[in-house]
Amino acid sequence: MSSTFKTLFYIRKNYLNKEKKAPIMIRVTINGKMVQFNSKLDIEPELWNSKKQEATGNGNQTRKFNTLLANIKYSIQNHFHEIALEETPTPEKVRDSFLGVTDKQTTLMVLFQRHLDNLKNIVGKGMAKATYDKYEITFRRVKEFMKSRYNILDIPLRDIKNIFVVDFENFLIQKYDYGKNTRAKFLQRFHSVILIAKRNNWIKTDPFDNFVIGSQKVDRGYLTQAEVDAIWNKELNVARLEKVRDAFIFACYTGLAYIDVCNLKQHNIVTINGEKWIQTRRQKTDTLVEVPLLKIPEVIIEKYKGRVPGDSLIPISTNQKVNAYLKEIADLCGIQKNLSYHLARHTFATTITLSKGVSMESVSKMLGHTKITTTQIYARILNSKVKEEMKLVETALENAV
Repeated sequence: MSSTFKTLFYIRKNYLNKEKKAPIMIRVTINGKMVQFNSKLDIEPELWNSKKQEATGNGNQTRKFNTLLANIKYSIQNHFHEIALEETPTPEKVRDSFLGVTDKQTTLMVLFQRHLDNLKNIVGKGMAKATYDKYEITFRRVKEFMKSRYNILDIPLRDIKNIFVVDFENFLIQKYDYGKNTRAKFLQRFHSVILIAKRNNWIKTDPFDNFVIGSQKVDRGYLTQAEVDAIWNKELNVARLEKVRDAFIFACYTGLAYIDVCNLKQHNIVTINGEKWIQTRRQKTDTLVEVPLLKIPEVIIEKYKGRVPGDSLIPISTNQKVNAYLKEIADLCGIQKNLSYHLARHTFATTITLSKGVSMESVSKMLGHTKITTTQIYARILNSKVKEEMKLVETALENAV
């Protein structure tokens, strides 16, 4: 549907300045609705031709003045047409676009900052701080990219096109040498902000349309039962390493993430049908987690009973220190794998449960996953399991003879 659009110049004779000049006003009318604003130009009333909407005379200064008015009118028309390509134009939108006054929510970095503020308010209330930190670093990378590539600090949302997304991914490769999966995470978080703009009709088209966020499957590491036993049975004469080993083995037999072990208190140990269970909520997703308390983690809890400050169950250092100390433990135990605390969660899913016949559904519930497809990432068919099952086939075949 076409719009009727008009631009008119007029002067306010009753508002003369000290130089006895009248301000030149601009009136923009679209479909019968209008808005008026000051052009920041002024003129002596007697020199204004209201019919032609320009200054009278043929002098050089007059020609320059009238050319300036013509350029203003042309600029306003361009702003009108640009807005009309994306949304329904209004006199106010055309005025604000011409004057450079933009709705703050329609620029990328202001919207992104608002999204960060909203996320910060729910840290610890269903969202982990680590998730907020990932959005915050994405904000900084987008800001760096715009300054480096376009020499700008912000950009209107409607000006973000597909090439902006392509250039951003190239920036992540060239500046930081991020791998495919890391780039995918940055792009997904950036896209989530763009989708907020799309849902609020601040943009009509998604610049991520026809852009494929690529990722590749990664085989997540885990420890074999022999490796778990080697770490658990290793005599460690250094207290800090012993504490880290115990906290790691505890996670191997419970599947709890680092932050959830940190948060574990005495009241999280409950009795269900005469058996001890760990009952807690994942900080990352606020999902209920219930895990039977096996013998080894129970031994570890008893070992530190009354020795941990407050009501905590397991003594544990910062995640950074824990991962550093685990490298020492791996060396002492002759394990070549890259130990990290999160590897314990993978080990619980693979070695302690799935490989021993625990169902995918039960493992998913104990890990606190909201979707079973997340649990399937951990699923592996181990050679030992294949050998065990093929022995059953061999036995069946021998009995059939």
